[in-house]
Amino acid sequence: MVGVGEPGEGPGPREGLAQLGAPLPTFRWEQIRQHNLPGDKWLVIERRVYDISRWVQRHPGGSRLIGHHGAEDATDAFHAFHLDLNFVRKFLQPLLIGELAPEEPSQDGARNDQLVEDFRALRQAATDMKLFEAKPTFFALLLGHILAMEVLAWLIIYLLGPGWVPTTVATLIMALAQTQSWGLQHDLGHTSVFRKSGWNHLAQQFVMGQLKGFSAHWWNFRHFQHHAKPNIFYKDPDVTLAPVFLLGESSVEYGRKKRRYLPYNHQHLYFFLIGPPLLTLVNFEVENLAYMLVCLQWRDLLWAASFYARFFLSYIPFYSVSGVLLLYVAVRVLESHWFVWITQMNHIPKEIGHEKHRDWVSSQLATTCNVEPSRFISWFSGHLNFQIEHHLFPTMPRHNFHRVAPLVRAMCAKHGLTYEVKPFFTAMVDIVGSLKKSGNAWLKAYLQQ
Repeated sequence: MVGVGEPGEGPGPREGLAQLGAPLPTFRWEQIRQHNLPGDKWLVIERRVYDISRWVQRHPGGSRLIGHHGAEDATDAFHAFHLDLNFVRKFLQPLLIGELAPEEPSQDGARNDQLVEDFRALRQAATDMKLFEAKPTFFALLLGHILAMEVLAWLIIYLLGPGWVPTTVATLIMALAQTQSWGLQHDLGHTSVFRKSGWNHLAQQFVMGQLKGFSAHWWNFRHFQHHAKPNIFYKDPDVTLAPVFLLGESSVEYGRKKRRYLPYNHQHLYFFLIGPPLLTLVNFEVENLAYMLVCLQWRDLLWAASFYARFFLSYIPFYSVSGVLLLYVAVRVLESHWFVWITQMNHIPKEIGHEKHRDWVSSQLATTCNVEPSRFISWFSGHLNFQIEHHLFPTMPRHNFHRVAPLVRAMCAKHGLTYEVKPFFTAMVDIVGSLKKSGNAWLKAYLQQ
């Protein structure tokens, strides 16, 4: 075996060792930790060390997603995000530069090795139970009822006219269709519908573009980061909300630095004015368009344009141009309320802060919780009430979450980990309570001399 590699060694001399069959250099964690810079990133998968510095920009999931795991063991994330591991390993092979030294633990830092082992056994059990196999009928019905709602909304206006009552009913139906489209594109983005990733991505572009008017690549770019590092500042876009809202550890940090851009002790109140009403209408629209233009996602831009063309051509015969715009705004505002409350009920009240470098299981459990299931809640939330299971197994079809949940709960009980399940309305109230708590923490730190 080759001696332990020197910390300062570059990737050049070692490239191709795996292909040539030469013995692999071995590395210690203290050496690997030095390679977590923008142009110099290593990571560990299954005890093998890879130099991803030159390849990170070509990573299909985005450079940030894989870069967030720099100088870490990414084994469980690797298994969580990829369907065909053998196919993906072909891309890893040229990046292989060594392996962990025999005396080094598989995880860096204080990790629960038994928990990691039990989780991997649980994942294998779920695979043996075929819980990663989708039911085509489930997703066909899901798409069918979305399309049916879109048609029904148009028929109401066509048959009853553009009066206040028909318009209100049609708006509610269209908003509901939009919320369910979020769920379906979310499934497709996680490649949990079709066995082939390509089919999932193509279908997601249709749902996200034609049915919603957004970019699938933009969504995956930000959402996969959320899954990789939930509730971690500057790695999870969903909680990097300062200076508009302060969450978790950022509250005290802003207070100590005497930063007061807004009255954060009242953020739980102005949240109702600019949070739920405006997220998809303003923030998402601007961010989505900027992403498509900057990243030259012309196909996504055409898909999004097809949504707006369909929407305006469908309703311009019944309303003026300003009337169609108001109808669009009304749908987006209602949809935005759903998005904020449903997607944040599992995360905002949980731990939010800087990177802790936990193992995959501990990281997901510390930052997610479930909401008590019912047929209506599971449908209405797109099965995001099973957020723990979804975060542990992102590619698992959502109709199987209830089957794996008892296994996850048992694993948590064995290791003394919290498996939190809340009533639906308690989860809603906790969002506001968490904002108020963070705001008060800011004020206390701000007033301290």
